Amino acid sequence: MRETLRVTVCGKEVEAKFGTPVCDVLPKEVDGRTVLGAVMDNMLVPLGTPMAWDVDLEPVTIADPSGSDIYRASLSFAIAKCAMKLYPQGRIHVRNSIGRALFFSLELPKDDEDGMSAAAIAISSELDALIERDAPISTDLVSYRDAVDVFGEAERMDELHILKHRNPPAVLLTRCEDFVALNQVPLVQRTGLLGLYDLQPADGGFILRMPSDLSPDAITQIPDVSHYMREFADREAWGEAVGVRTVGDLNASILEGRFDDFVRAAESLHRRSLSAIADKIVSRRPDVRLVLVAGPSSAGKTTTAHRLANELRACGKRVMIVSTDDYFVGDARNPRDEHGNLDYECVGAVDQDLLAADLNALFIGEKVHLRKFDFIKHEGRDADAATELPDGGIVLLEGIHALNPELTEGIDDSLKFRVYLNSYTQIAIDCCNRISTRDTRLLRRLIRDYRTRGMSPKDTIAMWPKVMAGEYKWIFPFQRLADATFNSALEYELAVLKPYAGPLLDLVKPWDPEFLVARRLSGILHNVAVSSSNAVPGDSILRETIGGSQLDY
Repeated sequence: MRETLRVTVCGKEVEAKFGTPVCDVLPKEVDGRTVLGAVMDNMLVPLGTPMAWDVDLEPVTIADPSGSDIYRASLSFAIAKCAMKLYPQGRIHVRNSIGRALFFSLELPKDDEDGMSAAAIAISSELDALIERDAPISTDLVSYRDAVDVFGEAERMDELHILKHRNPPAVLLTRCEDFVALNQVPLVQRTGLLGLYDLQPADGGFILRMPSDLSPDAITQIPDVSHYMREFADREAWGEAVGVRTVGDLNASILEGRFDDFVRAAESLHRRSLSAIADKIVSRRPDVRLVLVAGPSSAGKTTTAHRLANELRACGKRVMIVSTDDYFVGDARNPRDEHGNLDYECVGAVDQDLLAADLNALFIGEKVHLRKFDFIKHEGRDADAATELPDGGIVLLEGIHALNPELTEGIDDSLKFRVYLNSYTQIAIDCCNRISTRDTRLLRRLIRDYRTRGMSPKDTIAMWPKVMAGEYKWIFPFQRLADATFNSALEYELAVLKPYAGPLLDLVKPWDPEFLVARRLSGILHNVAVSSSNAVPGDSILRETIGGSQLDY
C-alpha cells in the first residue's frame, strides 16, 4: 500500500496521503459557487470519499449537471426525513419530475383535517430548521444483519424488500441525525447547503422547486403541467390498487410468485388506455383523418402507433401508418447545428412540404408513392407501389416532431388528433430516490441500439445528451397541444431489462467518460430483482426494446 498518491485536480497534479478525503484537495468554491461533490475517475462521489489510488478529480457545483443531481437528491433525502418525523404513520415518496421540479406523493393520516397545504407548510418549516442546524450527512458501513434490523424496527418495508434480494456482508447507509436510508447516490455533507428551495401543495402531495444547472442561482419555474398531473394521479392510484409503488414492492411480487399477474395487469392497463384514446378519436366530429403520435426517444412510439391503429380498426376504421422518419431530407439537405454537425433532431430534417403534399393527396383519394428512407445510405426514395387511403380512412403519423405545428401546417387542423406519449413511471426506489423517465428510456435505448444497430452502450450514452437537448427543444414544448396522453411506462420493466442492460453497462469502463452515467444506471438496477421476459406479451411496448415482437414494424 502506497502512502502517497498522485492526484490530478482540474488538470493540476498534487500529492495526497492514502485515505485522504477528496474534499481536502478540492477547492471549496468554483466561480463563487460551493463545491457539492466530485467526479473521481469518471465516477460521481461525495466529498468525504477517501482516495486509495492515483485519481483524476473534478469539483462539481450546482452549475454542473452532476452537482445539480447531488443537490436534488440531498433535498429529497432531507424532505423524507422531515416528513417521516412529522407524519410517522404516513407514507412519502418522490415520484415524477415536473420540468426541473419534483413531485412528492404524501399519504396523510385519515384523521388529519388540515390537508396538504398545512402539510407542505409544516414540512417546509421542519426543513428550514434542519438547514439552520447545518446537520451533517454521513455514510456508515454496517453489517447486513444490522441494516435489516434498522429498517425492520422502523417498519420501512421498501428498504427491507430491496435488501431481501441481496446478500452483501455489509451495507452502506446514509445518516442524518436519527434518520437513516440506504445509500443510493452521493449527497452533500451538510444540510446547511440546501437553503434554496420552495414547497407548494399539489393534489396528493407537493411540488419541490429548486435551482438546477440551467438556473443555478434561482429557484426553477414550474411549466404548465395540468395536462399530465392527472396522468400522474391516475397511475399512482393504480399502483396503490395493485400493491406495487416501489422497487421493494416489485421485488416482493417476484419473490412471492405474483410477478406474472402484475405483468398482465400492467399490459391490460396499456390496452385500456389505448382503447379509450381510440374511442375518443372515433367519437370526435368532424371526423379525424390524421392521428399524430409523438414522444421522446424510446418512449415506444412505433409500438404505440401500431397498437393504437389496431384499436381504431376494432372500432371499424381503416388505418394507414406513416413514419416521419421516412421523410427525412437526407444528409445532402439536412440542416447542421452550431458546430457544423448534421442535426437529425431538428424539424428541418423532415421534408415538410412533401409530407404535407402526400397527406393531402391521400385525404382527397389520390394514389401516392409514399417515401421510404434508407438509413444505411442516408437518403430517401419513393416507394415502388402507390398507396391509396380508403374512403374515410385515417392516417396515423408517428415521429418525434408529429405534434410540432410546423410539421403539418399545410394540413387543416380540424382533421388532426394529437397523442403525446412518455414513460411516467410511478415506481420509486424508496422514500427519497426516484426512477427518472430519462433513465428508464436510456436503458431501453441502450438495449435496442445494441440489438438492432450493433451500437455500443458507450456510444449510446455519449450521444444521449444531444438527444435530450433535441427533446427539450423539439418535443417537450408541444406536449401541451395533445388531445390525449398515453403513459408508456411498464412498472415491471426494470426486472426484465436488468439481465439485458446489466452486461452492456459492464462494457463501459472506469476510464471512459460515459462511466459516470453507466454507474448511475447500474446503481438503479442493483436494487431490482431479476425476472425473465417469458411473461411479456408479443405486442408489448417492451418487445420493441428486447425483441420478439409480434407486430410488423
